[in-house]
Order: sequence, then structure tokens, then C-alpha cells
Amino acid sequence: MTPAAPPAPRPPARLLRALPVPAGPRVLDLLPVLSDALAGRSDTAWHPHAAGGAPHPALRTGEPLAPGEDDPDDPTAFAVATSGSTGTPKGALLSAGALRASADATAARLTGPTAGPTASTGREQWVLALPAHHVAGLQVLLRSVRAGTEPVVVDTTGGFDPAAFTAATTACTAPRRLTSLVPTQLLRLLDAGDEATAALAAHDAVLVGAAATPAPLLARARAAGVRVVTTYGMSETCGGCVYDGRPLDGVRAVAQDDGRLALTGPVVARGYRGLPGHPAFRTAPDGTRTFRTDDAAEVRTDGRGTLVRVTGRLDDLITTGGLKVAPALVEEALAAAAGVAEAVVVGAPDPEWGERVVAAVVPLPGAAPALADLRAVVRERVAPHAAPRQLLLLDALPLRGPGKPDRSALRALATRGRPDGERPATGG
Repeated sequence: MTPAAPPAPRPPARLLRALPVPAGPRVLDLLPVLSDALAGRSDTAWHPHAAGGAPHPALRTGEPLAPGEDDPDDPTAFAVATSGSTGTPKGALLSAGALRASADATAARLTGPTAGPTASTGREQWVLALPAHHVAGLQVLLRSVRAGTEPVVVDTTGGFDPAAFTAATTACTAPRRLTSLVPTQLLRLLDAGDEATAALAAHDAVLVGAAATPAPLLARARAAGVRVVTTYGMSETCGGCVYDGRPLDGVRAVAQDDGRLALTGPVVARGYRGLPGHPAFRTAPDGTRTFRTDDAAEVRTDGRGTLVRVTGRLDDLITTGGLKVAPALVEEALAAAAGVAEAVVVGAPDPEWGERVVAAVVPLPGAAPALADLRAVVRERVAPHAAPRQLLLLDALPLRGPGKPDRSALRALATRGRPDGERPATGG
């Protein structure tokens, strides 16, 4: 009897290594590394982090990827730190295949049915205006690699400069120009005057994400000829996977029984670093992955397919006087109110109501919205119990990550303010 052949030795586990990502044009030095990772031919996985800072300790760089965190047929390319809005940031494990699927679906949505890794080569060029250690900025680089063009980099080391963005747009040489921004950058460009607005309008698409974009800001941009595309997604879905409320090709969106939005498709991460079996992820027998978000959403079908409307984070819901308030609905109403440039709504502890609704508002130049007026707007457009009882007038919203409002900082500011229900409490 011939003895059975010994099993083939398993290849050693690949390491997760830190990838310092510089700001400014030096980020282009990383393109060969990113190209290898995207193609699945890198002998390591990477954790991008800001150069000059340290990799996140929870991601355990320098250690091997654990079983289930990698796949030789579709290697893990990156472990991207999440924004940590609900606590300690986690590392979303993004495979090369997921990132390619995301890049190709984005190209098809933005540049038409002829787009793709071959047909679009050399036709589209991106302007990078976001930090590339976050998923939105990283995706600008990866989409550029997939398109076969070099992005033009806006140096944001000293802050975002509309003039630098305008110069970067002018420097593009490909037939199609694309960029990705956060709402605050879009607002600053529109406020910067005709030249910056013309630079925005010169793009075939301006993706805007990381935070909800107020409807008046969208209307203003589109009236100026800017082709704005709102995006929704997160590190766990390789960035944006729902554009203008429509899932990208291959992505399925479902509102579960509790209203939670679940996303399924090839762009979903394979899990979190060091957290096997995390309940946010589910893998079907055929390998299809689903991510259960922390967002509430309404999902319906119309003549064009699926339409998704995100109504806010489940953990951001405010309970005031025993009634629930969705901050996103109040923010939408406030954004349309007179004198309001930006608005974020949070809950703060209140001895009478349990929580009080707090409106943090950046006013338009020369304006100072009154709490009573904003309460009237919300009463009419949302509900009486949703009307804010405290107003914080700010020069700028505190931000975290690539441009998300820092709700924890606003709650702390509101707690230190005056819950008087009529007079504005100011901070800044």
C-alpha cells in the first residue's frame, strides 16, 4: 500500500506592516507599493497611517495576519483604521479584490459604460485633496493606479487652500478630471470666488462624502455648474459604495427589521484585524460578505432600482422627554434655515428632559441665527419635540478623521454651555 503523500506545507502567514503616508506631493512615492498591493502581488499587507505619527497599536503592525485575515487567492492589501466614532478605531481588512471591485464600479458609475481598467486607462485623472491614510484619500490613489494615471496632489499640510486646489485642477492633463472632497472643502471652494468655483465646475465629478452634505450647499454647487456626487460608505466598504443614493454595481443595500442598513457585495471588507467573528460581518456559504452598519436608513425601489436614504447613526438618536429624535432630520431642516451655513445636532444630558436637542451652527457671514427662529423651523419641518433647546454658535465645526463632525466634542461643549432653552449658548 502506497503511503499517503504528506500534506503540502502551508505558506508562512504574511505580516501586517506600517505604511507611513506623507502629506503633499511626496505621497506619490507610494504609488509603486500601492500598485503591487492592488494587484495582489505584495508579500505583505499594509496599515496606512499619517507620516510623523505612529501606527494604531490595536492593529498590531509587525505581526502576522491571523487565520481568516488573509487569503492567498485574494490577499489582504490594507488594514485601514476606522474613524472610531463609537470608540476605539478598528482595522478594516480590505482585500485586493475588494479594492479593484470598488475602483471599477466607481469608474463605471462616473465615466460611463465604457469605463474599466482597460478602456479608461489614461482617460481620467484625480485630484487628491484628502489625507491619503484615510480610506477616501487612499482610494483616490488606488483609483488612479487602476486608471493608469498619476493624480495631482493638493498639499494640505498647512490646511486646505482653495488656490492650491485650483492650481491642481489646472495641472490635470487627462480628458476627465475627478476629485473627492468633504462638505467643508466644497463650502470653502464655493466661498473662495469665481476662480475656485470654475475649478470645481471643470471636474467631471466631484465626490462629496465623510459627512452628510446639506441640501442648500448641494443646490448652490449644482447651480454653479458643479457636478456633485454625494457618496456614502466607510472603511469597511472600501469607502463610498452608494452614490447619490444609488448603490454601485454589485452592491446590495437592505434596511433590516430594526432599520439598520446592511451592505452586501464584493467591496465589503473581510473583517476587523484581531476581532474574528465580529458581529458586524457575515459571510455567506458562497463567500459573499455583508457588513451591518451602525446607520439607520430607508431603502426603497423605484423605476431606476434601489434608492437609499440614510437617516443617521443608530447610536446618535436622541431621547428627549421619552421621544426619539433623529439628528439627521433636524440637521436637514436647520441647513435650510436663514443664516445657517452648517449645522450639526447632538444630544446633551438634561435634568428635565433626559436629553436636550442641541444645535451647533456655523452662521453665514454677518448672520446670527436666533434659537427661537431655529426652533420654529424645526417644529414646522420635523416635529415639536425635535426643536433644539440649546444653540451653539461656532466659527467652525470641530472635525475628526477626514472631515466628519466631532459629535463627542460638541456634546462636551454643549454640556459646558447654558441649557436655557431660549438664549444662545456660544462657543468656538
